[in-house]
Amino acid sequence: MELPRREFFHLAAGAAALSTLPRTVSAQTYPTQPVRIIVGFAAGGPADIVARLFAQWLSERMGQQFIVENRAGAGGNIAVESVIRAAADGYTLLHVTSTNAFNATLFEKLNFDLIRDIAPAASFLRNPGVIVVNPSFPAKSVPEFIAYAKANPAKINMASGGPGSISHIYAELFKVMAGVDLTPIHYRGIGPAIPDLISGQVQVMFDLLPSSIGYIKAGQLRPLAVTSAARVELLPDIPTVDEIVPGYEASGWQGIAAPKNTAPEIIDKLNKATNAILADPKTKARLAELSGSGFPNSPAEFGNHIAGEIEKWGKVIRAAGIKLQ
Repeated sequence: MELPRREFFHLAAGAAALSTLPRTVSAQTYPTQPVRIIVGFAAGGPADIVARLFAQWLSERMGQQFIVENRAGAGGNIAVESVIRAAADGYTLLHVTSTNAFNATLFEKLNFDLIRDIAPAASFLRNPGVIVVNPSFPAKSVPEFIAYAKANPAKINMASGGPGSISHIYAELFKVMAGVDLTPIHYRGIGPAIPDLISGQVQVMFDLLPSSIGYIKAGQLRPLAVTSAARVELLPDIPTVDEIVPGYEASGWQGIAAPKNTAPEIIDKLNKATNAILADPKTKARLAELSGSGFPNSPAEFGNHIAGEIEKWGKVIRAAGIKLQ
């Protein structure tokens, strides 16, 4: 016996509503089990330290354990691949950083598209960079540094943590905007570069502030400027590069993202919890100790930020001809 047309569509609509009910209920009660945050770098590094702090804070706020899992390799790309292949249920998250934005251009072949394959959830930290020189270097300010570099083209050795590293790419942007020629000396990370900078074998480095602040306070390195848009509390008397080279800005950032198609309700819960954590004075104080500051955003704003960073640094990387395999 055939059902009347109206009754058929009524039953079909009811069935469709029932099919979405478990996902909706799941999103409303999220999280009901431990959540993994996949970090693309080794344990104990700056990114790992921040990820573990926020994992602890999210655990306390959301009532379930947030567990950091390190999957280092390929500049963080292995971690991205593992997350985008995970179930879109909110229980596998990616610790996403500015390095991921660089990688979109640095690597010719990736098995994913960062913008297409992730759902940005929450940003939580920004770290300024800093231009540091050996204390014996004759230039004591950015204008003096630019003048010295122009008078001595390609004679200033610029340390970097390796091709395509933050220190390398920040310096390439400066070279273009300031019109100077610096000679990159690549190391296997910032750690091996700093002793050579202190000893004077290389003269300058564009570093993230957390790596250099201890040496700055000890008088072993001299800061010329910070790379963020505004001056930083730890070095209030040190100008921004933008004050001398208008438009220059470079800051590291970190946040969390989920696989695409994760329920918007889950993304919203993660975002609200993170922003509430960032509003806590204790969080602000702890991030300041790490030479960083809170970076609250909506999911859409964070997504736009990631897209903007990919575009901005893609231009720098292509202009400098930097490629990784």
